[in-house]
Amino acid sequence: MDDSEFWGLIDKLDWSKDDDDAIIEPAVVALALMPDSQIADFQQILARKLHAIDGRAWARASGPEIWLGEPDRVSVDGFLYARALVVANGREFYEAVKVDPATMPKDSDFEALLMLAADAYDRKTGLEWEELDDTDVSYETFANVAGWPQP
Repeated sequence: MDDSEFWGLIDKLDWSKDDDDAIIEPAVVALALMPDSQIADFQQILARKLHAIDGRAWARASGPEIWLGEPDRVSVDGFLYARALVVANGREFYEAVKVDPATMPKDSDFEALLMLAADAYDRKTGLEWEELDDTDVSYETFANVAGWPQP
């Protein structure tokens, strides 16, 4: 899977729905039709994108429910889910936020995106694929050491 295919799947999110699971459903269905290696590739690309915007500048711009103050007091899960929302909003939005952290959405999140690949694999096989988290970078908050330089 390349970047274009990844964003094509993200573009399948159905924002007309009210429920997070329903929003990701079209992308889950499409990804479940792909080979297992493509499901793993999706998760790898997602991890890299989330990792790239894991940093103090984006956290500070995430709103007062996520950025709790200096020094680096942040809602760890809230910030991860906020970064997931950035990716879920598509390539153009992601690239804009990556370049200008001030455009980070305020106190918003989309945790469901983190389950898309796992849901697709489960749908395809009826099994859980625990290795989906074995990506070359971690998307967890504070994993991108370069994004959190020591003051």
